[in-house]
Amino acid sequence: MPYVIGDDLPDVPAGQRFRALLDRPGILRMPGAHTGMAALLAKRAGFEALYVSGAAMSANMGLPDLGMITVEDVCWHVRQVSRASSLPALVDGDTGYGEALNVMNMVRSFEDAGAAAVQLEDQLLPKKCGHLNDKKLADPHDFAAKIAAARRARKHLYIIARTDAAASEGMDGAVGRAKLFMEAGADAIFPEALNTAEMFREFARRMPGVKLLANMTEFGRTPFFTDKEFEEMGYAMVIWPVSHLRVANRAMEELYAAINRDGGTQGMVGRMQTRAQLYETIGYHEYEALDSTLVKTVVPEGMPQRFPGAAQ
Repeated sequence: MPYVIGDDLPDVPAGQRFRALLDRPGILRMPGAHTGMAALLAKRAGFEALYVSGAAMSANMGLPDLGMITVEDVCWHVRQVSRASSLPALVDGDTGYGEALNVMNMVRSFEDAGAAAVQLEDQLLPKKCGHLNDKKLADPHDFAAKIAAARRARKHLYIIARTDAAASEGMDGAVGRAKLFMEAGADAIFPEALNTAEMFREFARRMPGVKLLANMTEFGRTPFFTDKEFEEMGYAMVIWPVSHLRVANRAMEELYAAINRDGGTQGMVGRMQTRAQLYETIGYHEYEALDSTLVKTVVPEGMPQRFPGAAQ
């Protein structure tokens, strides 16, 4: 239903709904969705929670994922994802945008924007994608202080501490940091860039009773595993953070190349979402029906084209 109908909005805070999903049997699957349209499409596909990736938001703004975006940039994305889908979303908070007070401001801002959970990572700026080389790690106690600050600032936000230590400090370093972060108040742990099934299993064995998140990003250090495989290895959550952006960007590249080559979009129409499909996805007519002063829109069934199979 349209988000403008207050009675249809969730009564339970997003963070509590996120916890309820984690309390159920089975792994919680969260595809990346950093825009309202992506959130709607993921919801229509049957997903119950979403991941808002810092890399996807940065790329969407034409920027590299080096910690350049701001709290307000992220909140702009979170508001549209929450508004469009009402699904609980885990949001990438990078390094917290500063020290303890900045982290507390981030938590309050994210909750106000509709986020359900936040992921914080133990890197120093300029931070990098967890699957790249030469990441600079924060002192574990300094980062634990950020987790404690986030815990104090939250009302319902679920806090996930990410550690990038496996690559430089080995499994002992990553586990040691994770335990410290849990003591500081984290609700779950995200061990980033593990590169074998045995590493995933060992980390889970050494963190008994802790909710763990796995990252299934493409073109990184982690081999392809399915959601069920991660679950069998001891993980409670899995994200596909940038997959949707990669697919969409490749499709746009092909569209622009076709226009430049063919002088128009006639060769790409069969790959497009039609106008009727778009309106169905965003609930166009449901919104329209709420205002009796609007005349119901008649969606054209086709275009007066010279080529067969065209739709709009």
